[in-house]
Amino acid sequence: MSTDRQALSGTAFATLLLIAFMMGANHVAARLAFNNGVDVVTAVSCRSAITAMVVCLLLWQQKVSFATTARDKKFLLMIGGLIAVQSVCLYSSVARLPVALALLAFNTYPLSTAIWARVLYKHRAERAVLLAMPVMLIGLAMALDVFGAASGLGAAAHWSQIGAGIAFALMASATFGLAMVITQHEVATLDGRLRTFSTMGLVAVFAVTGAMTQGGLHWPTATPGWLGLGLLTFLYGTAFTIMFTVLPRLGVVGNSAIMNVEPVFALVLAWALLDQAIAPIQVAGALLVVAAVMWLGLRKR
Repeated sequence: MSTDRQALSGTAFATLLLIAFMMGANHVAARLAFNNGVDVVTAVSCRSAITAMVVCLLLWQQKVSFATTARDKKFLLMIGGLIAVQSVCLYSSVARLPVALALLAFNTYPLSTAIWARVLYKHRAERAVLLAMPVMLIGLAMALDVFGAASGLGAAAHWSQIGAGIAFALMASATFGLAMVITQHEVATLDGRLRTFSTMGLVAVFAVTGAMTQGGLHWPTATPGWLGLGLLTFLYGTAFTIMFTVLPRLGVVGNSAIMNVEPVFALVLAWALLDQAIAPIQVAGALLVVAAVMWLGLRKR
Protein backbone atom coordinates (compact mmCIF):
# COMPACT_ATOMS: atom_id res chain seq x y z
CA MET A 1 0.00 0.00 0.00
CA SER A 2 1.40 3.42 -0.86
CA THR A 3 2.50 5.83 1.82
CA ASP A 4 -0.24 8.38 1.34
CA ARG A 5 -2.93 5.77 1.98
CA GLN A 6 -1.00 4.19 4.83
CA ALA A 7 -1.12 7.04 7.33
CA LEU A 8 -3.33 9.86 6.15
CA SER A 9 -3.70 11.74 9.43
CA GLY A 10 -6.06 14.63 10.01
CA THR A 11 -3.16 17.05 9.67
CA ALA A 12 -2.06 15.49 6.38
CA PHE A 13 -5.61 15.54 4.99
CA ALA A 14 -6.05 19.20 5.97
CA THR A 15 -2.69 20.07 4.42
CA LEU A 16 -3.63 18.42 1.13
CA LEU A 17 -6.93 20.29 1.07
CA LEU A 18 -5.09 23.54 1.79
CA ILE A 19 -2.79 22.94 -1.18
CA ALA A 20 -5.78 22.18 -3.42
CA PHE A 21 -7.47 25.37 -2.21
CA MET A 22 -4.38 27.47 -2.91
CA MET A 23 -3.94 25.96 -6.37
CA GLY A 24 -7.58 26.65 -7.20
CA ALA A 25 -7.33 30.17 -5.78
CA ASN A 26 -4.15 30.73 -7.81
CA HIS A 27 -6.10 30.28 -11.03
CA VAL A 28 -8.93 32.54 -9.86
CA ALA A 29 -6.32 35.19 -9.05
CA ALA A 30 -4.81 34.64 -12.51
CA ARG A 31 -8.16 35.40 -14.15
CA LEU A 32 -8.36 38.61 -12.11
CA ALA A 33 -4.90 39.57 -13.37
CA PHE A 34 -5.81 38.71 -16.97
CA ASN A 35 -8.89 40.91 -16.72
CA ASN A 36 -6.67 43.86 -15.81
CA GLY A 37 -3.88 43.99 -18.36
CA VAL A 38 -1.61 41.05 -17.46
CA ASP A 39 -0.87 38.59 -20.24
CA VAL A 40 -0.33 34.86 -19.84
CA VAL A 41 3.43 34.88 -20.37
CA THR A 42 3.93 37.60 -17.73
CA ALA A 43 1.93 35.60 -15.19
CA VAL A 44 3.90 32.42 -15.92
CA SER A 45 7.21 34.33 -15.75
CA CYS A 46 6.52 35.89 -12.34
CA ARG A 47 5.03 32.75 -10.83
CA SER A 48 7.78 30.43 -12.01
CA ALA A 49 10.75 32.72 -11.29
CA ILE A 50 9.73 33.43 -7.70
CA THR A 51 8.82 29.77 -7.04
CA ALA A 52 12.21 28.68 -8.44
CA MET A 53 14.00 31.11 -6.13
CA VAL A 54 12.08 29.85 -3.10
CA VAL A 55 12.82 26.19 -3.94
CA CYS A 56 16.47 27.07 -4.60
CA LEU A 57 16.71 28.55 -1.09
CA LEU A 58 15.18 25.37 0.32
CA LEU A 59 17.72 23.25 -1.55
CA TRP A 60 20.56 25.39 -0.24
CA GLN A 61 19.21 25.36 3.33
CA GLN A 62 18.71 21.59 3.24
CA LYS A 63 22.12 21.03 1.59
CA VAL A 64 20.69 19.10 -1.36
CA SER A 65 23.25 18.27 -4.05
CA PHE A 66 22.78 19.94 -7.43
CA ALA A 67 24.86 17.28 -9.21
CA THR A 68 23.25 15.71 -12.30
CA THR A 69 24.48 13.63 -15.21
CA ALA A 70 24.43 14.74 -18.85
CA ARG A 71 21.53 12.34 -19.42
CA ASP A 72 19.61 13.85 -16.51
CA LYS A 73 20.18 17.36 -17.88
CA LYS A 74 18.77 16.36 -21.26
CA PHE A 75 15.54 15.04 -19.79
CA LEU A 76 15.22 17.87 -17.27
CA LEU A 77 15.45 20.33 -20.16
CA MET A 78 12.74 18.41 -21.99
CA ILE A 79 10.50 18.35 -18.92
CA GLY A 80 11.05 22.06 -18.33
CA GLY A 81 9.99 22.81 -21.90
CA LEU A 82 6.87 20.67 -21.57
CA ILE A 83 5.84 22.30 -18.29
CA ALA A 84 6.41 25.72 -19.83
CA VAL A 85 3.99 24.82 -22.63
CA GLN A 86 1.56 23.32 -20.10
CA SER A 87 1.68 26.47 -17.94
CA VAL A 88 1.04 28.83 -20.84
CA CYS A 89 -1.75 26.63 -22.23
CA LEU A 90 -3.52 26.25 -18.88
CA TYR A 91 -3.43 29.98 -18.11
CA SER A 92 -4.57 30.66 -21.69
CA SER A 93 -7.55 28.40 -21.01
CA VAL A 94 -8.26 30.13 -17.68
CA ALA A 95 -8.23 33.47 -19.54
CA ARG A 96 -10.96 32.23 -21.92
CA LEU A 97 -13.19 29.91 -19.86
CA PRO A 98 -14.82 29.84 -16.44
CA VAL A 99 -11.92 28.87 -14.21
CA ALA A 100 -13.47 25.62 -12.96
CA LEU A 101 -14.13 24.35 -16.49
CA ALA A 102 -10.57 25.10 -17.58
CA LEU A 103 -9.20 23.16 -14.61
CA LEU A 104 -11.66 20.36 -15.16
CA ALA A 105 -10.61 19.83 -18.78
CA PHE A 106 -6.98 19.93 -17.65
CA ASN A 107 -7.67 17.38 -14.91
CA THR A 108 -8.15 14.69 -17.56
CA TYR A 109 -4.35 14.35 -17.50
CA PRO A 110 -4.50 10.80 -16.02
CA LEU A 111 -5.87 9.75 -19.41
CA SER A 112 -3.10 11.64 -21.21
CA THR A 113 -0.55 9.99 -18.96
CA ALA A 114 -1.91 6.51 -19.74
CA ILE A 115 -1.87 7.22 -23.49
CA TRP A 116 1.72 8.54 -23.47
CA ALA A 117 2.91 5.59 -21.38
CA ARG A 118 1.37 3.24 -23.94
CA VAL A 119 2.80 5.09 -26.94
CA LEU A 120 6.32 5.68 -25.60
CA TYR A 121 6.93 2.78 -23.23
CA LYS A 122 4.42 0.13 -24.39
CA HIS A 123 2.70 0.09 -21.00
CA ARG A 124 -0.82 -1.27 -20.99
CA ALA A 125 -3.32 0.91 -19.17
CA GLU A 126 -4.56 -0.54 -15.91
CA ARG A 127 -8.10 -1.87 -15.83
CA ALA A 128 -9.05 0.90 -13.40
CA VAL A 129 -7.95 3.56 -15.90
CA LEU A 130 -10.00 1.93 -18.66
CA LEU A 131 -13.03 1.83 -16.37
CA ALA A 132 -12.60 5.45 -15.31
CA MET A 133 -12.06 6.75 -18.84
CA PRO A 134 -15.71 6.71 -20.03
CA VAL A 135 -16.90 8.09 -16.67
CA MET A 136 -14.48 11.01 -16.92
CA LEU A 137 -15.42 11.70 -20.53
CA ILE A 138 -19.14 11.64 -19.74
CA GLY A 139 -18.60 13.97 -16.78
CA LEU A 140 -16.47 16.29 -18.91
CA ALA A 141 -19.13 16.36 -21.63
CA MET A 142 -21.76 17.31 -19.01
CA ALA A 143 -19.52 19.96 -17.45
CA LEU A 144 -18.60 21.54 -20.77
CA ASP A 145 -22.22 21.46 -21.98
CA VAL A 146 -21.03 20.02 -25.29
CA PHE A 147 -24.43 20.36 -26.98
CA GLY A 148 -25.00 23.91 -25.76
CA ALA A 149 -28.24 22.95 -24.00
CA ALA A 150 -27.47 24.60 -20.65
CA SER A 151 -26.27 27.81 -22.31
CA GLY A 152 -29.24 27.90 -24.67
CA LEU A 153 -26.94 28.78 -27.55
CA GLY A 154 -26.89 25.48 -29.38
CA ALA A 155 -23.79 23.43 -30.07
CA ALA A 156 -22.26 25.59 -32.83
CA ALA A 157 -22.55 28.91 -31.04
CA HIS A 158 -21.51 27.43 -27.73
CA TRP A 159 -18.36 25.84 -29.17
CA SER A 160 -17.46 29.06 -30.95
CA GLN A 161 -17.24 30.57 -27.46
CA ILE A 162 -15.46 27.79 -25.59
CA GLY A 163 -13.58 25.92 -28.32
CA ALA A 164 -10.25 27.77 -28.03
CA GLY A 165 -10.27 27.57 -24.23
CA ILE A 166 -10.98 23.83 -24.26
CA ALA A 167 -8.24 23.25 -26.85
CA PHE A 168 -5.72 25.05 -24.63
CA ALA A 169 -6.82 23.03 -21.56
CA LEU A 170 -6.53 19.72 -23.40
CA MET A 171 -3.11 20.72 -24.75
CA ALA A 172 -2.08 21.48 -21.17
CA SER A 173 -3.36 18.05 -20.15
CA ALA A 174 -1.43 16.33 -22.96
CA THR A 175 1.87 18.10 -22.26
CA PHE A 176 1.56 17.59 -18.50
CA GLY A 177 0.84 13.88 -19.00
CA LEU A 178 3.90 13.57 -21.23
CA ALA A 179 6.05 15.38 -18.65
CA MET A 180 4.82 13.02 -15.93
CA VAL A 181 5.62 9.93 -17.98
CA ILE A 182 9.12 11.15 -18.84
CA THR A 183 9.72 12.09 -15.21
CA GLN A 184 8.62 8.65 -14.01
CA HIS A 185 10.72 6.71 -16.49
CA GLU A 186 13.79 8.87 -16.97
CA VAL A 187 14.54 11.02 -13.89
CA ALA A 188 12.58 9.39 -11.07
CA THR A 189 15.76 8.77 -9.07
CA LEU A 190 16.59 12.49 -8.83
CA ASP A 191 15.57 14.36 -5.69
CA GLY A 192 12.05 15.74 -6.14
CA ARG A 193 13.09 19.16 -4.85
CA LEU A 194 15.87 19.34 -7.43
CA ARG A 195 13.47 18.34 -10.22
CA THR A 196 11.05 21.05 -9.10
CA PHE A 197 13.75 23.73 -8.99
CA SER A 198 14.98 22.73 -12.44
CA THR A 199 11.49 22.70 -13.88
CA MET A 200 10.40 26.04 -12.42
CA GLY A 201 13.70 27.68 -13.32
CA LEU A 202 13.50 26.50 -16.91
CA VAL A 203 9.85 27.53 -17.20
CA ALA A 204 10.82 31.02 -16.00
CA VAL A 205 13.66 31.22 -18.53
CA PHE A 206 11.44 30.04 -21.40
CA ALA A 207 8.60 32.38 -20.39
CA VAL A 208 10.78 35.48 -20.01
CA THR A 209 12.51 34.71 -23.32
CA GLY A 210 9.11 34.38 -24.97
CA ALA A 211 7.97 37.66 -23.44
CA MET A 212 11.04 39.49 -24.74
CA THR A 213 10.23 38.35 -28.28
CA GLN A 214 6.73 39.79 -27.91
CA GLY A 215 7.59 43.25 -26.68
CA GLY A 216 8.37 42.49 -23.05
CA LEU A 217 6.29 41.76 -19.98
CA HIS A 218 2.78 43.21 -19.74
CA TRP A 219 2.10 44.53 -16.26
CA PRO A 220 -1.31 45.25 -14.70
CA THR A 221 -3.17 48.35 -15.77
CA ALA A 222 -5.24 48.64 -12.58
CA THR A 223 -4.98 47.83 -8.88
CA PRO A 224 -7.03 44.59 -9.11
CA GLY A 225 -4.51 43.34 -11.67
CA TRP A 226 -1.61 43.86 -9.27
CA LEU A 227 -3.61 42.11 -6.56
CA GLY A 228 -4.29 39.18 -8.89
CA LEU A 229 -0.65 38.92 -10.02
CA GLY A 230 0.63 39.11 -6.45
CA LEU A 231 -1.85 36.54 -5.19
CA LEU A 232 -1.27 34.03 -7.99
CA THR A 233 2.48 34.22 -7.38
CA PHE A 234 2.12 33.94 -3.61
CA LEU A 235 -0.43 31.12 -3.71
CA TYR A 236 1.45 29.05 -6.28
CA GLY A 237 4.81 29.51 -4.58
CA THR A 238 3.41 28.78 -1.12
CA ALA A 239 1.61 25.65 -2.30
CA PHE A 240 4.79 24.31 -3.87
CA THR A 241 6.84 25.15 -0.79
CA ILE A 242 4.40 23.26 1.42
CA MET A 243 4.45 20.29 -0.94
CA PHE A 244 8.21 19.91 -0.68
CA THR A 245 8.72 20.80 3.00
CA VAL A 246 5.64 19.80 5.00
CA LEU A 247 4.16 16.84 3.10
CA PRO A 248 7.28 14.63 3.20
CA ARG A 249 7.32 14.98 7.00
CA LEU A 250 3.66 13.93 7.13
CA GLY A 251 4.33 10.80 5.10
CA VAL A 252 2.21 11.97 2.13
CA VAL A 253 3.39 12.05 -1.47
CA GLY A 254 3.02 15.46 -3.09
CA ASN A 255 0.65 14.47 -5.89
CA SER A 256 -1.99 12.78 -3.73
CA ALA A 257 -5.33 12.43 -5.48
CA ILE A 258 -7.08 14.41 -2.74
CA MET A 259 -5.61 17.55 -4.29
CA ASN A 260 -7.73 16.92 -7.38
CA VAL A 261 -10.61 18.66 -5.63
CA GLU A 262 -8.91 21.83 -6.92
CA PRO A 263 -11.62 22.47 -9.59
CA VAL A 264 -14.31 22.33 -6.89
CA PHE A 265 -12.56 25.02 -4.86
CA ALA A 266 -12.05 27.04 -8.06
CA LEU A 267 -15.75 26.68 -8.89
CA VAL A 268 -16.81 28.13 -5.53
CA LEU A 269 -14.18 30.89 -5.52
CA ALA A 270 -14.88 31.95 -9.11
CA TRP A 271 -18.61 32.10 -8.33
CA ALA A 272 -18.00 34.19 -5.19
CA LEU A 273 -15.27 36.50 -6.49
CA LEU A 274 -15.64 36.64 -10.27
CA ASP A 275 -19.38 36.08 -10.58
CA GLN A 276 -18.75 33.02 -12.75
CA ALA A 277 -21.62 30.54 -12.55
CA ILE A 278 -22.36 27.32 -14.40
CA ALA A 279 -25.57 25.32 -14.70
CA PRO A 280 -26.44 22.55 -12.20
CA ILE A 281 -25.89 19.85 -14.85
CA GLN A 282 -22.38 21.23 -15.38
CA VAL A 283 -21.70 21.13 -11.64
CA ALA A 284 -22.81 17.48 -11.61
CA GLY A 285 -20.45 16.71 -14.47
CA ALA A 286 -17.60 18.48 -12.69
CA LEU A 287 -18.16 16.43 -9.55
CA LEU A 288 -18.25 13.24 -11.63
CA VAL A 289 -14.85 13.99 -13.17
CA VAL A 290 -13.33 14.92 -9.81
CA ALA A 291 -14.71 11.75 -8.22
CA ALA A 292 -13.28 9.57 -11.01
CA VAL A 293 -9.84 11.19 -10.77
CA MET A 294 -9.79 10.84 -6.99
CA TRP A 295 -10.85 7.19 -7.25
CA LEU A 296 -7.98 6.53 -9.61
CA GLY A 297 -5.52 8.15 -7.27
CA LEU A 298 -6.78 6.59 -4.04
CA ARG A 299 -7.38 3.03 -5.24
CA LYS A 300 -5.30 0.22 -3.78
CA ARG A 301 -2.60 -1.18 -6.08
